[in-house]
Amino acid sequence: MEKAKVYFTSEVSPESVVKIYEALGVELPGKVAVKLHSGEQGNRNYLRPEFVQKMVERVNGTVVECNTAYEGARNTTEKHKKLMEEHEWSKYFNVDIMDEEGPDMELEIPNGIQIKKNYVGKHMANYDSMLVLSHFKGHAMGGFGGALKQLSIGCASSYGKAYIHGAGEAKENIFGTDQVKFVTSMGDAASSVHKYFNGNIAYINAMVNISIDCDCDGNASAPCMKNIGILASTDPVAIDQACIDIVYNSTDPGKDKLIHRIEEKKGLYIIDTAEKLKTGTKEYELINIDE
Repeated sequence: MEKAKVYFTSEVSPESVVKIYEALGVELPGKVAVKLHSGEQGNRNYLRPEFVQKMVERVNGTVVECNTAYEGARNTTEKHKKLMEEHEWSKYFNVDIMDEEGPDMELEIPNGIQIKKNYVGKHMANYDSMLVLSHFKGHAMGGFGGALKQLSIGCASSYGKAYIHGAGEAKENIFGTDQVKFVTSMGDAASSVHKYFNGNIAYINAMVNISIDCDCDGNASAPCMKNIGILASTDPVAIDQACIDIVYNSTDPGKDKLIHRIEEKKGLYIIDTAEKLKTGTKEYELINIDE
């Protein structure tokens, strides 16, 4: 497989999000879903609506989310919509909770390493293309969160999240699964969503507010690294691998905390799994558009 192209800018602004997308040279067709993280109640690190407003408007997109599988402000559609209003997503954009009604859409993963199917929000069928707009940071369960996590846990329905966490079994306690099986399941699930959109999908990772914790944590740790920049690619494996490499090669002393979290939680298995399923490649060319 030839090297994937990953574009990078160190400029962190609403305008640079659009600029990095346009560097891809793609136009997402039809009705565009913009998958991002709405931010748990109390979280201070999530990407704000104002930061992504120009980008969402650029593709005339609908902001999409799915409900969580654990207690909080986003585990029912009613509560999630209320939070979307509080966090002002609804103020700026059309918002769609993709699993607000059932039945879930089932995506088959015939070559899945750990799971053979994925349960996503039913409303995914209403979109022709998807922009996966990820906040790159650590994660207490998955090690790190980027494009692949948005594709997997992010697009999964509430039931689908429990199914991935349970590595093929939607247990009531979603946090007791073997770590490698869980992260491998995320890689399987990510591959199914990428394949579903059949090339009509693009990825942006914002390396800002880089905490060791996810935006799903209402009491997340403060950022441990300085802002780095924004990346874009049509390859979810390459863009996440590029972010990982940037962290490992950074001179920022705060990287040690993030690397510990990634390695402790076997986070790189999601990248390895997605590559094995030919979702993308870890071999990439990093193109700095600032130069």
